[in-house]
Amino acid sequence: MVFDCRPKASLVEAIFDARSVKKRIGLIVLATDHTSEGDFARICDPDQIGIYANRITYQNPGTRANLLATGPRLTEAASQILPGDALDVIAYSCTAASVVLGNAVVRDYLKAGKSDTPFVTPSSAAFDALEALDAKRISVLTPYSASISQEVFQYFADNGLQIASANYLGVDDDREIARLSESTIIEAACAAMEPSADALFISCTGLRAAVCIQRIEDRIGKPVVTSNQAMIWRCLQHLDSEQVIHGFGHLFQHPIKDRMSAQ
Repeated sequence: MVFDCRPKASLVEAIFDARSVKKRIGLIVLATDHTSEGDFARICDPDQIGIYANRITYQNPGTRANLLATGPRLTEAASQILPGDALDVIAYSCTAASVVLGNAVVRDYLKAGKSDTPFVTPSSAAFDALEALDAKRISVLTPYSASISQEVFQYFADNGLQIASANYLGVDDDREIARLSESTIIEAACAAMEPSADALFISCTGLRAAVCIQRIEDRIGKPVVTSNQAMIWRCLQHLDSEQVIHGFGHLFQHPIKDRMSAQ
């Protein structure tokens, strides 16, 4: 077809809203992550909250060296999320990396790329979530190798939590972690729960644990905190969100406490 129509400027005046959505969450995920974005999408109201994701290079398996290597990549990744525009909060979606690097180091890398923006990691969010639930003695389940799991257990203990039981599944590739079945997650979680513990923490943003929370809580009769659930909950606290969320655990009925860290 021949285009023979002469274009002309529209006579309609262009009117601009302040933002396309009221709130903005920046999200940094590993290149191999199959799970984090889906959990944010299923929990956050898309009419009110925009999720703007960027991916960083990551090399499996999940060794300490490979996790440490993600740190320097965070600054550029953060700066490339809506350049020139403000975010309400920025999250780095890797529990094991936040443990191995340490949350203070993650904060410094992110702030170098997106200054004056509050940050959240799965481990920092888990600490706040467990505090909100008044959970001081916890059971922990990870999908990781023994060595990375040990670092996670120790990091939580070093941050003032009593570890009643510590279990791991021994998978060191996050692509395989994402393939673990819901039945595996539920049964492993229930088996990991020590009756004397106040709550169960399930680590790893690649694990499809958020969709299993309610079923696990129904069976163990205690609150369940997962990496993605806690991270999303903490981001929503930064946004002062009033969104009502059901089906993703007891945590969403608890606001953050004043004594918690305001990152």
